Amino acid sequence: MSMRMRKKRNFDARMEACGDLLLAKGANGILNMKEAAENYRALIDFSKEFGNDFPVALEIGCGKGGFVIELSKSEPNVNYLALEKMSNVILTPMEEVKKQGLTNIRFLNIRAECLPCYIPEGSLDRIYLNFSTPLPKLGYATQRLTHRNFLEVYKKLLKKGGKILQKTDDRDFFEFSLEEYKECGFALENVTYDLHKDGNPSWNIVTEYESKWVEQGLPIHRVEAVLK
Repeated sequence: MSMRMRKKRNFDARMEACGDLLLAKGANGILNMKEAAENYRALIDFSKEFGNDFPVALEIGCGKGGFVIELSKSEPNVNYLALEKMSNVILTPMEEVKKQGLTNIRFLNIRAECLPCYIPEGSLDRIYLNFSTPLPKLGYATQRLTHRNFLEVYKKLLKKGGKILQKTDDRDFFEFSLEEYKECGFALENVTYDLHKDGNPSWNIVTEYESKWVEQGLPIHRVEAVLK
């Protein structure tokens, strides 16, 4: 029996206080494509939203936001979108961004399949997939974020030459992803089955989840899939 996360204290007021950072939301992120298309379509004008024409990158499944926050500080001339489908989860990174006064991060509280309702075609430079749920059970493959159904969505949102940067600790999921990228016409670059073999690369931002696996000596798999 699964345990539901307890709603954060003063949740509604706290979400409202971060409202200027939230560009799209469903009911707790549970918004299907039909509902989004009919009721919530509002393509984001990034130049207007961020006040500049810097490149735009997206992290799908930002969790507590540690990765995207560190990345945004290391690359202030890039605008970042952080997607997290669970409202109770997304509040944490939104409040941290507010606290730190970061101006180049905005949030999407929706499912990944609803992205075309908000993201203009050909507008993203990068998409980050950090330790997405592998969904190993038989019959769940179409729900994986690297299944071709999702990749076809990403292809429309990425600029030509844009990249999907994926990290995972699950080898089966990684190999599934590599095949899906190739089937969808992506070129594979910098494929590694052990990112930390010789220590952490200077450019790699280690996620909270990643650090736990590295401490146990387990390999991290990574790939850059480039849209031709």
